[in-house]
Amino acid sequence: MQVSFLDLKAVNAPYTTEMQAATRRFLESGWYVLGEETRAFEEEYARFCGTKHAVGVSNGLDALRLIFEAAKVLGKLAEGDEVLVPANTYIASILAITQSGLRPVLVEPDRATYNIDVHAATEAVGPRTRAILAVHLYGQLADMEALQRLAWEQDLLLFEDAAQAHGARLRDGRCAGNLSLAAGHSFYPGKNLGALGEAGAVTTSDAGFAEAVATLRNYGSQQKYYNRFQGFNMRIDELQAAFLRIRLRGLDKENERRRELAALYRQEIKRPDLVLPHEADYGQHVYHLFPILHPRRDALQAYLRKAGIQTMIHYPLPPHKQEAYAQWKELSLPFTEQLHREELSLPISPCHSDEEIHYVAHCINHFEV
Repeated sequence: MQVSFLDLKAVNAPYTTEMQAATRRFLESGWYVLGEETRAFEEEYARFCGTKHAVGVSNGLDALRLIFEAAKVLGKLAEGDEVLVPANTYIASILAITQSGLRPVLVEPDRATYNIDVHAATEAVGPRTRAILAVHLYGQLADMEALQRLAWEQDLLLFEDAAQAHGARLRDGRCAGNLSLAAGHSFYPGKNLGALGEAGAVTTSDAGFAEAVATLRNYGSQQKYYNRFQGFNMRIDELQAAFLRIRLRGLDKENERRRELAALYRQEIKRPDLVLPHEADYGQHVYHLFPILHPRRDALQAYLRKAGIQTMIHYPLPPHKQEAYAQWKELSLPFTEQLHREELSLPISPCHSDEEIHYVAHCINHFEV
C-alpha cells in the first residue's frame, strides 16, 4: 500500500465545482483586489472565530508581522521590546518578531503539549518583556487561560500564532484566534483551512487594532494616495478569499475527521518506545499534524518509506540552530533540541482512510529497533 503524507488534489476535490464557479464570479466581477470576496470572507471568518474583526492578508508570516507593526504604531510596543515565544516553533514566528525590530526571548516548550511552557515563560519575563506570542503548534491550543493570567499579572500583551490550529476550541467553546488581543492565521495550502496559494488573516475584537492592521496592509493608506503610516503591500488575494469562503464551510467536519483518525492511531499503535501526541484537557486538538517522537526517528522514517508510507519532519532544525540566527548558536535548549531530533509527522488528513491509518500503525508496530 502507498500512503501519501498529504494529497492536496484530493483535499480540494469535494470543492472543485464551487471553486470553478467562484473563479468565474471573480473574473466577471472586474474587481480583483480587496473586493467583495475579501469583505465576505473577513466577515465569515470573524464570525467563525468569534471575533469582531478579521483582516485578510497575504500570508501567515505577514499576518504576524502586521500584528507587531500595528502594536508599534498604536504605541503598545517599541523597537527593542522583548517578546516571549516558544523555542520550538516554526521560524516564521521568530522572523515576524525580529523583522519588526523586536527581540524574541526563546522559551522551552511544555513536555506534554509541545506548546510554550507557562512556568518557563514566567521565569523568562524581564524588564524589557512586553508581549507573549503563543503558538498553537500541530493543531493544539496553548494553555491560553494560564497565559492570559500571566499576561494580566505582568502587564504584557498576548498574541496568538494560530497558523496550525484553525477551528481548535477551548472547553468553553472559544476558538483559536479569539483568545488574545490579536491572532495571525496562515492559509497555506497544506493547513486545515488551506487556500490554493498564499493567504493569511489577522483576527481581533479590538476595532482600533483591526483598523491599524487593515491600514498597514494597504501601504499604510485608508484613502487612496494618502498614507497615514509607512505601510506594506500585504493584501489578501481576492481569488484566494473566494476559495477560503468555500473551504471554511467544511472546516469543522474536516477537523472532526482528523480527530477520528488521531483516535485510531492511538488505538492501533502499541509501542512503549514511541511518544504519541498528548491532548490537553483544556481544549480540542484539531491535528493539523500527528507528531510522534522516537529516539531512532531517522531509521523509523526510512523504514516507513520502504513500506510506501510518506512522513515528514516538523522541523529538522530549531530556530536557534539556524544560520539566519547565528547569534544564538551557543544557546542550549535541551527539550527543544530533543523534539527536533525525534519528531516525525505521520499522515493525517480528511482524505486518509481508516485502512491507511491501520496500515501505518501496523508498520510502526513491526519496526525493529
